[in-house]
Amino acid sequence: MDQILKSFLDNEILVYTIMAFVPLLWIVPYALFAVYLERKVSAHMQDRLGPMYTGGWHGWAQTIADILKLIQKEDIVPAAADKKLHLLAPYVVFIGSYAAFATIPFSSAYIGSNINIGLFYIIAVSSVVVAGLLMAGWSSNNKWSLFGAMRSAAQIISYEIPTAIAILVVVMIAGSLNLQEINQQQSGWFWNWFVFKYPPFVLVAFLIYFVASLAETNRTPFDIPEAESELVAGYHTEYSGMKFALFFLAEYANMFAVSAIAATLFFGGWNSPFGDFLGGPIWGVFWFLSKGMFFIFLQMWLRWTLPRLRVDQLMYVSWKVLIPWAFACVVGVGLWTLL
Repeated sequence: MDQILKSFLDNEILVYTIMAFVPLLWIVPYALFAVYLERKVSAHMQDRLGPMYTGGWHGWAQTIADILKLIQKEDIVPAAADKKLHLLAPYVVFIGSYAAFATIPFSSAYIGSNINIGLFYIIAVSSVVVAGLLMAGWSSNNKWSLFGAMRSAAQIISYEIPTAIAILVVVMIAGSLNLQEINQQQSGWFWNWFVFKYPPFVLVAFLIYFVASLAETNRTPFDIPEAESELVAGYHTEYSGMKFALFFLAEYANMFAVSAIAATLFFGGWNSPFGDFLGGPIWGVFWFLSKGMFFIFLQMWLRWTLPRLRVDQLMYVSWKVLIPWAFACVVGVGLWTLL
């Protein structure tokens, strides 16, 4: 038995392949639960009765029925579409979202790749999503899809700037781009978390990051790329079946990725808020997922509360509000660390 285990561990390609699939074991059930949670949040906030009763006790079976429906649906490709790009686009979008999980530390014992440039890698690889959205919009040969893709590309590129600057604030404090090392620097009680340890600059940087992350994941009030009242369904208007499901899976994976980064950079990541009490690798997974799900709940809360911004308002928020404040945080933290 020991010889079999040793030969298994010596096969690096097999080990790396299994490690690469571990986040997928979380993303798929999480996405199912997140869809259910979104229905429940909207139902409670807007007094909707449907999600309370349809699908068994509190609607638990409705999400399962939706997944079964999408699996069985016919895969329709418009006759005038660019078939190769139309097929490839949802996979590119999902790959861009999924690849970001490679450097996210789920606990002190598990991280896909503990590289020194983890944060830089996440910012870089998540940009692949823009290419996939443009492919989806253009290849559909539908003007609403193209408008949605162009809006999404402009939005994501614009909001990547305040996101990166807000992340830079934490990098200046930690002196590292390694997410595991940033986690370790926040060990101990919750007042050692960066958001409490270096106010008010890190708190403002977190608020900037959180608002920008809503735009990067196309969540309300920044959901104009798929505005139903204007663009039918935006860049995925012409998609059906599992390709449509892949876009949704990528969106919810992206929601957790940005929430996990927020938890890691600002709120201690897998660290227990009570120091060594309820700490360790197993509890670390619990704290990490709990913090991530809390920020996802906030994203859903805002979706069913706020109205959608216009395109000009969206650009104004990025270029004239978030970016100047993000630069101010960088200057403030620079002076703080210097003095």
